[in-house]
Amino acid sequence: MKTFDQLVADATAGIEEWMPWDLQSALEQQPNLLMIDVREADEFQSMHIKGSLHIPRGVLEAASEYGFDETEPRLADARAEQVIVICRSGRRSCLAADSLKQLGFEQAISLKTGLRGWNDADAELVDQEQNLVDGDVAEVYLSPKVVTA
Repeated sequence: MKTFDQLVADATAGIEEWMPWDLQSALEQQPNLLMIDVREADEFQSMHIKGSLHIPRGVLEAASEYGFDETEPRLADARAEQVIVICRSGRRSCLAADSLKQLGFEQAISLKTGLRGWNDADAELVDQEQNLVDGDVAEVYLSPKVVTA
């Protein structure tokens, strides 16, 4: 039986990862870059990268193809585009990017360190009304809730 960390490590071996500054540079060149945030709805509404599209991890595969209630045309049409996948820490996004690669997305890229790293790089986050989120508030929200010994 594999652990979550082992699943993520396996997925990471087959995908590309970008650091937050890589994404910032890419957005300067391509402001309409497709960013998919795979976190849950309440997480996305609290804070996200402006311009990112919310597609929860649980419906990602169906959202990426036509013919499903969850189909998201912008994603379904993006198999040849760069698709940046985002989560809180960079783990769910690795699994999601790996799934997209298996579905034929040529350039599925995970944001390494996720929104925690994005916030650490002092990059902007917005809430559901597109208001800027204070970086200190984001840091508390994005910090792990479970501490292990």
